[in-house]
Amino acid sequence: MRFALPASVLVEAIAKTEIVRTSNADSAKLGLVGGCQNAGLWRSAWAGYSATYNFSCPVPTACSTESRPMNLPTPVPAADSASLTVDLSHIAARDKAEILAQALPYIRKFHGKTIVIKYGGNAMTDPALQQDFAEDVVLLKLVGLNPVVVHGGGPQIEEALAKIGKKGTFIQGMRVTDDETMEVVEWVLAGQVQQDIVGLINVAGGKAVGLTGRDGGLIRARKLRMQDLKDPTKEHDVGQVGEIESIDPSVVKALQDDQFIPVISPLGFGANNENYNINADVVAGKLAEVLKAEKLIMLTNIPGVLDKNGKLLTNLTAREIDELFADGTISGGMLPKIASALDAAKNGVNTVHIIDGRVPHAMLLEVLTEQAYGTMIRSH
Repeated sequence: MRFALPASVLVEAIAKTEIVRTSNADSAKLGLVGGCQNAGLWRSAWAGYSATYNFSCPVPTACSTESRPMNLPTPVPAADSASLTVDLSHIAARDKAEILAQALPYIRKFHGKTIVIKYGGNAMTDPALQQDFAEDVVLLKLVGLNPVVVHGGGPQIEEALAKIGKKGTFIQGMRVTDDETMEVVEWVLAGQVQQDIVGLINVAGGKAVGLTGRDGGLIRARKLRMQDLKDPTKEHDVGQVGEIESIDPSVVKALQDDQFIPVISPLGFGANNENYNINADVVAGKLAEVLKAEKLIMLTNIPGVLDKNGKLLTNLTAREIDELFADGTISGGMLPKIASALDAAKNGVNTVHIIDGRVPHAMLLEVLTEQAYGTMIRSH
């Protein structure tokens, strides 16, 4: 009985992924992509269904056989994501059990491990994707993993600033945060956004607790001194934006030990009790390092890291990332994200994944199936 809830959630989660009957032409017309021909990924995830469902990949160029198995589904428009629920009534109980069995090796491998999740992008704003995310987090906790959520809130901050007649500005991907903006940031992140996420997880059957960097002395910070990328002698003043001095994970570990799911707002405090807005990608990366996380997963609004031609880069090393920084391929809001991901990979996090949060249950598929999405960053 212990696994009755996660079993039912996992069946529903896997079933909600993009599956289509009949032909490749039909699947391409519907804008839904099946599995990779080379790796047979969906045949593995859906054992016994290859005769019923056509899993051939209509866009084989999306697969990189030189690095790792990969298929890239077409993101579902936010307005349509709720309509993709698959009716499970026709699937026999034995076949459902077979589907669940496919997740067993991954549950065993990651049992007791910490996974830090940077929650952002469309997954935070579309109601269907919000529910998917909450269910995924709860399932991971119930099968023995330790998810820790670090959230952003850019769109919500912009909306709140607009209400007071203010427009956000950015320098090298960092939000310029004056005193007035800082008040809005604190209210939105620690109030509105955090409590929405906590509520969603609790409704889905988990026990979530919201934290900021002040709670338990979690995140100590100092004012960020941002060097210009093109001219290192020049510095940009971005206001009350902080860089992390230290992270004390005691409160996070205490919550994990009591089976709670920490939900962390990226706000820190300084030596003189100042408030600092810290980039959520940076917080997620540093927290993953301190917690010695097995995985760092970053949900975004894009398929992963793209080259200048828009092609997905499924694997990146430190040297390759330096080259992408140098030629301007990685810029804007991706700068802190990729830099944090690389630092985490260099400092003990086993794997870092940047995945498309617009794909329903992409996080669950990344962790508990052979399915691989987005860009994986490794240090070597």
